[in-house]
Amino acid sequence: MIGTTIEWYDFYLYATATALIFKPLFFPNISSTAGTLATFATYAAGFGARPVGAVISGHLGDRIGRRAVLVGALLLMGVATTAIGVLPTFGQVGILAPALLVVLRVVQGLAVGAEWGGAALLSVEHAPPGRRGLFGSFPQIGSPAGMLLATGIYAAVRGFAGDDEFVSWAWRLPFLVSIVLVAIGLVIRLRLTDAPEFQEVKQRNEIARLPVLEVLRTQPRNVLLTTGLRLSQIGLYVLLTTYSLTYLQTGFGKQSQVGLVAVMVCSALGLISTPLWAHLSDRYGRRPFYLFGAVAGVLALVLFFVAADSGSKLGVVLAIVFGVNVAHDAMYGPQAAWFGELFEARVRYSGVSLGYQVGAVLSGGFAPLIAAALLVAGGGSPWLIVIYFAVLAVLTFASALFAKETAR
Repeated sequence: MIGTTIEWYDFYLYATATALIFKPLFFPNISSTAGTLATFATYAAGFGARPVGAVISGHLGDRIGRRAVLVGALLLMGVATTAIGVLPTFGQVGILAPALLVVLRVVQGLAVGAEWGGAALLSVEHAPPGRRGLFGSFPQIGSPAGMLLATGIYAAVRGFAGDDEFVSWAWRLPFLVSIVLVAIGLVIRLRLTDAPEFQEVKQRNEIARLPVLEVLRTQPRNVLLTTGLRLSQIGLYVLLTTYSLTYLQTGFGKQSQVGLVAVMVCSALGLISTPLWAHLSDRYGRRPFYLFGAVAGVLALVLFFVAADSGSKLGVVLAIVFGVNVAHDAMYGPQAAWFGELFEARVRYSGVSLGYQVGAVLSGGFAPLIAAALLVAGGGSPWLIVIYFAVLAVLTFASALFAKETAR
């Protein structure tokens, strides 16, 4: 959980900066709308690299072990995030600045593409019978914990330095903190061990020679279903925690903190709601909560736009909390266990990583960019965004219906 928290801190810090600060620093000479699209395009680049990270890590994780890949992923993420903290801006080096920003974002994507599969499998494979959902939720807790840490440090530095100094230089500090966090994470990860289930596969000499190709050949259905199960979950999360920050600036002003406050509140509550939904899935099954989350997510997004357009700050916070801690976490809590249970141990890292990261690209990576474009196409009305997300929800709902119930 601690290692995953550090990984997601780095990844979400970029997301927060994308919504609030990168446009004037790296894309200053284009219109406001074009600048928003450009910054979200760099955000999407990180998601685009995640399947590549999944393929590489899946191959290595199924052949040499989960722990070694996790150590490498943490190092890679730390180097990329720290480098963003010392990156020159457009005003200093011109077009080279956004080009380097994209490269470092791609490196972040490779690292996080390698991260989740190993962390989830170490937790699930070490779990006692009947508690895989709960144990699998601990690396999932790393997501809200990382978001809470990223937005908390971001808001604290911004408040301490003031808006002018923050834009000038202080925005770099949260990125530079990463090097300290990575050192802590490495101390912990170097003490991990692979689970007995995987060690038995190695002892029986059943290691797959090309695990990625084997899982695509033998279990393509489960790869497709896990991809579908990701669409609504990650799409909802990105829209409510990243795109919402940009959308709220229009109605509440660029100095408003309501978006960051809402994200911090739901991230703090996620430390409780994520394992709670996972624990319930151990008792009642994975599928019922996934079906509920897919439907509730559409309602949550509608409530967010209604609250934002009405100018209700409390309504915005409540809508985001409902969307993240109720709708999203009902899917996210049981996810690690359900994905892991769908694949056999010898190709499990490859299977879960492919489904998880391909789904992240198809939905989460492009969601802010698509939402920004749909807002323009809709003449400033957000309802095309709701229709787009409803399609994702239908695909996730159908995937949950067709996926095998594995809780027992």
